[in-house]
Amino acid sequence: MKIDYLIDEALQEDIGYGDITSTYLDLGNEKSTAFLTAKENGILAGMNIALAVFRKLDPELSWIAYKRDGDQLKKGDEIIKISGYTKAILSGERVALNFLQRLSGIATITKKMVDIITPYGTKLLDTRKTTPLHRELEKYAVTVGGGYNHRFGLYDMIMIKDNHIQAAGSITAAVERIRRHNVNYRIEVEVKNLRELQEAANCRVERIMLDNMPLRSISKAVERYKERVELEVSGGITIDNIEKYARTEVQFISAGFITHSVKSLDISLLFRD
Repeated sequence: MKIDYLIDEALQEDIGYGDITSTYLDLGNEKSTAFLTAKENGILAGMNIALAVFRKLDPELSWIAYKRDGDQLKKGDEIIKISGYTKAILSGERVALNFLQRLSGIATITKKMVDIITPYGTKLLDTRKTTPLHRELEKYAVTVGGGYNHRFGLYDMIMIKDNHIQAAGSITAAVERIRRHNVNYRIEVEVKNLRELQEAANCRVERIMLDNMPLRSISKAVERYKERVELEVSGGITIDNIEKYARTEVQFISAGFITHSVKSLDISLLFRD
């Protein structure tokens, strides 16, 4: 239902009171065939969303898919052939491509980063740094690329960050306040140095996030605490520096980059007989 709503709103945003160019071409009930084609290498994600856009405008649309989500794309690969009312394809083109290109971009960068860190036994996590209302889609694309979802929102895991610690008075006080409620949620604590790490570990939480810590400190943290608690590295992670963090053999690395700063994959739609 939520995805259906997003598609409706995206089409309304783009078409508004009407696609005046396609309308004034007097296309009537003319039909056409179009191909979606990769213009660069990458990982495909979002096929069902793109198809759902076109089918909103033409329920009779037919298609032949040559690729599916998770497939490797090479420049020039045909992804899908669609056939239906010409006006519907023209009116839905941009919205369908916007979804498909962005999700494929997320899956592509995720796969590249996963391939780098997998030999070290480290898992890549996403964050809550997603496009408003598109979190479900963007986190789906992360999994297509081989990454893992962190928490989906504020409701499914307790994450004690610096401002929570400041409000409660200390890491220990924050954890104690939460545990008074006898909650069954997993607890993660964000720390910025080895002193805070020791305090958090003594609280016996499930996971500790090493936030923007120097590489040397991360190595020490893994050496001392990896067998006691799950450790996650976060802060400023990019494809260019992720390997040096994975070399520490930390269990998890989280990267907001893969959803908030990703480049969309270049995909085109062209009419053809």
